[in-house]
Amino acid sequence: MLTMGCTTLTVTELRLPAAALGPENPLPVLGEDRAKVLPCLLQDGYGRSLVETDLPAVVLENDYLRATVLPGLGGRLYSLVHKPTGRDLLFRNPVCQPANLALRNAWFAGGVEWNLGSTGHTTMTCAPMYAGSVAGPDGSPVLRLWEWERTRNLVYQVDLWLPPDSEFLYVGVRIRNPWPHEVPAYWWSNAAVPRTDDTRILVPASEGWHYGYTQQLSRVDASFVTVADRDAADLFYDIPADSPPWIAAVDSSGFGLMQASTDRLRGRKLFVWGTNPGGRRWQSWLAPGTDGYLEIQAGLAPTQFEYVPMPGEASWDWLEAYGPYGDFPALPLDLWRSIADDEPERLFSGSGWGALELLRTGTDPLPGTPFDSLGDAQAPWLALLDGAMPVGDPLSAPGCTLVAWHSLLEAAPESWISLYHLGVARWYDGDTLGAESAWEQSLALAESPWSLRALAFARSDQAAGLLLRAVELAPAVPGLAIEALEALLAAGSASEAASVLASLPGSVATLGRLRLLDARIRHALGDVAGARAVFDAGFEVPDLREGEEILTETWRLIAGDEPVPAVYDFRMVTDALREG
Repeated sequence: MLTMGCTTLTVTELRLPAAALGPENPLPVLGEDRAKVLPCLLQDGYGRSLVETDLPAVVLENDYLRATVLPGLGGRLYSLVHKPTGRDLLFRNPVCQPANLALRNAWFAGGVEWNLGSTGHTTMTCAPMYAGSVAGPDGSPVLRLWEWERTRNLVYQVDLWLPPDSEFLYVGVRIRNPWPHEVPAYWWSNAAVPRTDDTRILVPASEGWHYGYTQQLSRVDASFVTVADRDAADLFYDIPADSPPWIAAVDSSGFGLMQASTDRLRGRKLFVWGTNPGGRRWQSWLAPGTDGYLEIQAGLAPTQFEYVPMPGEASWDWLEAYGPYGDFPALPLDLWRSIADDEPERLFSGSGWGALELLRTGTDPLPGTPFDSLGDAQAPWLALLDGAMPVGDPLSAPGCTLVAWHSLLEAAPESWISLYHLGVARWYDGDTLGAESAWEQSLALAESPWSLRALAFARSDQAAGLLLRAVELAPAVPGLAIEALEALLAAGSASEAASVLASLPGSVATLGRLRLLDARIRHALGDVAGARAVFDAGFEVPDLREGEEILTETWRLIAGDEPVPAVYDFRMVTDALREG
């Protein structure tokens, strides 16, 4: 424990019922979202079984606030207790249950999340960050979090500073673009707060933009969205240029969380799940046993549909403040800047990707954010820097493709694995024909399920056959089975889909997504009773995507106008709103 003045920094553990993240999906995202996700792989190996788990945590505390941070889960600010009242200013989720809301799939509700990268919840929200401590401008301990954002290749740090006499937790954020070229920048700090019927949103704005799940953005009065709204919605507030940016969520007594910042972080937003059955189901799905939550958010741009051009070699920073609602807090940005370059004393390690990129480019380390931790995931790419990637078993997952290494892959000695990665890099850059050629060459050297599956994306007319062969080679990979069955259903080959499903190992066939496909296959074969029996027996799709309505659509195919059972109802909008 570090103690300076009345502020302490303690490394500890937080014990929570948690669902394990499970293994990464070895199949790269090759669809429309590839530019948002690659080079990262999806995190969809979790389930819904909760086990008491000790999560690494750091607690920063003074006489007024106690902040708990989870460095192993994106540096999430999990809790912010206001000690004079004993109340948490944030929504503190009693469980850690991943669900499919982030760019890499896995995400969990609660606390404050730091989102850098592309539109949506960051690829790092369920990944470890580096964490260390530095001495603050007043001598009190500062918790520093930092990582390498892989989709944009940006460096960022988040410094949590709680001066001894402060009723606000300060969060200093710095984003750095180490490259000579411009990068589209996206940042939103998302704070979850408890939702009650008397919660009010306070913000210095009279107008804003409303976005609902009918996919329309419209100009509205700032009071248009309330916590009692029936349907899920976003409201982006238009804060006047002469007003300092802040937002608060308070109860009828005026107590609640205030979030304020220096001027660079001008965007403000309210998100509500809504009070319809689907909105309530989502909240119980994400945070069972609670009354639910809403989110107040702060971003670089006016809405989350925009990016801000970040010049080459630029460094942007700002200071945020989180504390009980009241007067606008002082924001000592320059004081924080005075320690932003200080080298931290290491508490936890993050990934090795930043160190690898520095080696590839010969870029000097940036002050205040040391990168190391090279490990097994980076080993093949270190070998490529030395001349050639190791050629392993083509049935073993090849790991992620570093699409920024395109030129090195073009020059690499040809092997099934280097050509596979080259195909993914070409596909990412829009070279469809070049990607096909690389995957064909890879298959000529060694048949692998990975190149077969990739080639299926490029050749939709052959997709089902290519995916079937991929499943034969790797039947224990759930993603391959799901994509093959989807392709067979789309091609009208329900009988063949049923045969493939029957051939899968039990560890795959019993997964929720496969049980749903079983119902769809049975319906396509005319076995409506069998399809209904799958639903009646009960199943869960742990990675059901936010806004995905496949459960409702399948139910209606089977049961017609019979109401959708509550356990399967995740609709984000009511039918009346959609029809209107």
